[in-house]
Amino acid sequence: MTLHDPETSIPPESPVVLPRSEHSISRKQIDEDTLKVLYRLSRNGHRAYLVGGGVRDLLLGRAPKDFDVGTDATPNQVKKLFRNCFLVGRRFRLAHIRFGGNYLVEVATFRRQARPDDLPEDPAEHFFVTENIFGTPQEDAFRRDFTINALFYDIKTFSIIDYVGGLADLEARRLRVIGDPLVRFTEDPVRMLRALEFAARLGFSLDEKVRGGIYERASLIAEAAPARIREELMELFRHKVAGAVLRNAQSMGLLEHLMAGYEGDEKTFDLLERIDQRTASGVPIEEPFALAALYLSRFLRTCPAQSEKTVTDAVRIAGLVLSPHCGYFHVAHGIRHQARELLVGFFRFCRGRGRRGERRFLQHPMTPQSLELFSLWCAGDEAMLALAAEWREGLAEAARPQEKKTREGSGAKRSRRPRRRGPRRSKKPSGGGEPGS
Repeated sequence: MTLHDPETSIPPESPVVLPRSEHSISRKQIDEDTLKVLYRLSRNGHRAYLVGGGVRDLLLGRAPKDFDVGTDATPNQVKKLFRNCFLVGRRFRLAHIRFGGNYLVEVATFRRQARPDDLPEDPAEHFFVTENIFGTPQEDAFRRDFTINALFYDIKTFSIIDYVGGLADLEARRLRVIGDPLVRFTEDPVRMLRALEFAARLGFSLDEKVRGGIYERASLIAEAAPARIREELMELFRHKVAGAVLRNAQSMGLLEHLMAGYEGDEKTFDLLERIDQRTASGVPIEEPFALAALYLSRFLRTCPAQSEKTVTDAVRIAGLVLSPHCGYFHVAHGIRHQARELLVGFFRFCRGRGRRGERRFLQHPMTPQSLELFSLWCAGDEAMLALAAEWREGLAEAARPQEKKTREGSGAKRSRRPRRRGPRRSKKPSGGGEPGS
């Protein structure tokens, strides 16, 4: 079957359909609750497709994070079929079907781009109308961002349905935008960051038109909502690709607009890649740690360890370095405080042992994390790694007396006997008379 040009916005007359015998997806790989949703929709006469990243990951032999369902049933029709269904969203109406525990299957009705005659006369109402115009599977596929995310798995025929050339791009390990990248990046600038993320996560190459589109539209990402950018940045760390993505973002002119003039250096990108390896080993990433890593190099340039700066100076400078980022992205005071403590701890580690206040510093709750950040930064530097080992030994020594004190205290508490009480003395009768008088 001849494949259409995925850069046009006109759906083809017929898609590429890959029958069950020609692909690797099995129902055994799909979550049982998701299958229940697909089967019930199908039995009631609706189209029921597994959509998006779940299909992509199964075809690549990867374990999907979750499964999403696409259907021609409206949200209200879905709700009538499932007692455990809740409708969410005002701009983009979705059906959430909850099963035991916290498991949730998200069901979206196929949608299409709004045409001029679909829009109300009041422009203020366009925002809510454009996302809730229902359409066909073909039209829904062309609304999606990348070709590899627009593949459908039909539960009725067990086939893969491709309207946009996603199967060819999966085979070529290439990331392409559906439609003109310049137009799609203008519609949603965050797609540029997501393009870099998907390429890094999947090991795909960027299509040249995507690359060119990022160079031309990079400045638009500064217009995205700060809360959304903040969450996307943390997603990079959670997916273990922060180092690679931010390095590429800087080389393509995107990073300075993404984080308001931020410029990383090689030591920072190397540190981020080591943090990604740490996360891949099973250590969860937390925002204060990521934030301290991003601004560590800038902090050290302003507050070098081998200078006359004091710990008080380090506290003040760390706060100043973090303040623009935390203010713009509305980072909570507690997260900002922890990131500052990590930077100050790093400063103290660099100065070496034997200074005033060391015992209290070693007992501070943020010190172990700060030492981990210090060790990751020092990788490859034998002298600095030796210093990190000295501090690690000191940290262990500081913990031992505390453990002993805790044990002794709990032992004393167990061995304590209750105080013996003597016999009660009877009261004398009032008036000094004999008892019973």
